[in-house]
Amino acid sequence: MEAVIKQKTISKQYKKRSALGAIWRQLRKNKGAIIGLVLVLFLIIMALISPLIFDYKADITAQNLQERLQSPSAAHWFGTDDMGRDVFARVMYGTRYSLAVGVVAVLIALAVGVTLGAAAGYVGGVFENIIMRVCDIFSSLPSVLLAIAVVSAMGKSTVNLMIAVGIASMAPFVRITRAAVLTVRGEEYVESARAIGMQEGKIVLTHILPNCVSQIIVQATLRVGQAIIAAAQLSFLGLGVPAPAPEWGSMLSAGRSYIRDYSYLTLYPGLAIMLAVLSLNLIGDGLRDALDPKLKR
Repeated sequence: MEAVIKQKTISKQYKKRSALGAIWRQLRKNKGAIIGLVLVLFLIIMALISPLIFDYKADITAQNLQERLQSPSAAHWFGTDDMGRDVFARVMYGTRYSLAVGVVAVLIALAVGVTLGAAAGYVGGVFENIIMRVCDIFSSLPSVLLAIAVVSAMGKSTVNLMIAVGIASMAPFVRITRAAVLTVRGEEYVESARAIGMQEGKIVLTHILPNCVSQIIVQATLRVGQAIIAAAQLSFLGLGVPAPAPEWGSMLSAGRSYIRDYSYLTLYPGLAIMLAVLSLNLIGDGLRDALDPKLKR
């Protein structure tokens, strides 16, 4: 008996590794996805090593008016801002804020959206109608406007910014999860699990959601980039990460008054946002192709 159980466990682990290997082999064929993966890894490394290279108070937030508005040079690679702070250090340190806000906001949207979408798709009836009509209301509002309303109600802070962007990003996960659940809830293996008396929650977790995970992963990857843009927009409007923290959107807002003579103040934060969003979109597109069974060879 123990040998049979061990053999089944090894078989499951082998199948799991084989599936991941197939996805990776398909992903490697997509040059855009590999470029995006390299860029994301580069941004993650920047976020991890920036506290080791720069002192937050001395290098990131401290003012040095004697060196204000200096052009890019060997001493200051990206120049200095109107407070004499090094733009390169602030852009590099700002990676921590932008990536953290984007990832945490999507995790919040993912947790709430997948739960509601799975419940709506599996239960159906009046419960489904209520959830989807509320989802329609959220979808009818511009995501930035909704996030502005949430931040205004809760107050300006980094945590509230994550919650606001997460709430604004929730509706697509509800729709995608519901649609995926509807396609598999009538399958024979679900009916068999229900026939042997398995609990409804366990059926959803072990039999339905694992078959919907590919669509959810792709959507989550793409939504991180959109969450970074939404966070930058709110910070640009003064409702995001509180100053003087070096968030990319707030750096764009601070540099817009000097854009005519000191364009580098907005150029480098803007390029950072562009690279982050572009790399995540490339990875999302690559995952969508890799997880699509029609494109596998």
